[in-house]
Amino acid sequence: MNHEPSTINQPKVGIIMGSKSDLNIMQDAADVLKELGVEYEITVVSAHRTPDRMFTYAREAAGRGLKVIIAGAGGAAHLPGMVASLTHLPVIGVPVKSSNSIDGWDSILSILQMPNGIPVATVALNAAKNAGILAAQIISTADEQVVKNLVAFKEELKKKVEESAKEMEK
Repeated sequence: MNHEPSTINQPKVGIIMGSKSDLNIMQDAADVLKELGVEYEITVVSAHRTPDRMFTYAREAAGRGLKVIIAGAGGAAHLPGMVASLTHLPVIGVPVKSSNSIDGWDSILSILQMPNGIPVATVALNAAKNAGILAAQIISTADEQVVKNLVAFKEELKKKVEESAKEMEK
């Protein structure tokens, strides 16, 4: 698929992660956003090691034109929830199974179990691709080009399944 960006050079989605070591997972969000024609920015923002950077990023995101934030974190995974507490933008949390993780459950529960009033949409463990698709779906509510790109993307998924079925049924 070769989709056109919705708005040239204006990031609509911010992808942040607690550590550069999370990039191998979070890159999937960037890749699918690029495929769907959604401009994004990507950086490291640690809730624990750079709290001032996190506060600034979250508080300034909407003013810079972002519409959605995808936040990936492992271990205690406070980044998505803390960012959600600082902005009105939707935040999608990606639990990351880190090297010091308890099979990823610590990250999943830290992101999933948010208090009332501070929601974080949470995808499956290491499922940054789904976070990117969800962010694009949110963006599509106000961007017809992204709607077209998503429809084509989902049609391609359907086509792959149908081709697999035909191969198996021979």
